[in-house]
Amino acid sequence: MSARRRPVARAQRGAASSAWWLLAVAAVAGLAAFGWSRFGSPVIARIDPDDARLVALGKEVYGAHCASCHGVKLEGQADWRSRLPSGRMPAPPHDASGHTWHHPGEVLIGIVKEGVQKYAPAGYQSDMPAYGAVLSDEEIGAVLSYIKSTWPADVRRRHDELERLARGG
Repeated sequence: MSARRRPVARAQRGAASSAWWLLAVAAVAGLAAFGWSRFGSPVIARIDPDDARLVALGKEVYGAHCASCHGVKLEGQADWRSRLPSGRMPAPPHDASGHTWHHPGEVLIGIVKEGVQKYAPAGYQSDMPAYGAVLSDEEIGAVLSYIKSTWPADVRRRHDELERLARGG
């Protein structure tokens, strides 16, 4: 009788060991996926000016991190197209009078996340820091959602078309 029980006990131990092994592999894969999504993946922020929750979050984050330079009403700094005495460019407006809507969302997200220099022409200097270490991808997408939500319908439509073209569609 005990001879019969040994193979069953070994089989159960083997199955339990396999289950733990699979669980460990799944945990490592999950952590790797999280790390990739947070630190190594392409842009994952989402811009949606019709998402009320995202727009509300964006307005809050904009007020805390952006308004001091870009203006409470998204108006930018005075004479924003002319260099300051320091040689740097002033903060542009993000309302319809500015050029924010001339850039696809992926570029806007990249500028906020990685800084202006990566996306600007050679020699362009700005005081805007990269916010990738300060704001989450959701917060970056939320700020841009808030900004886009303030644009008139015709500007939003033109930006949507730019987005469609940028995606190759």
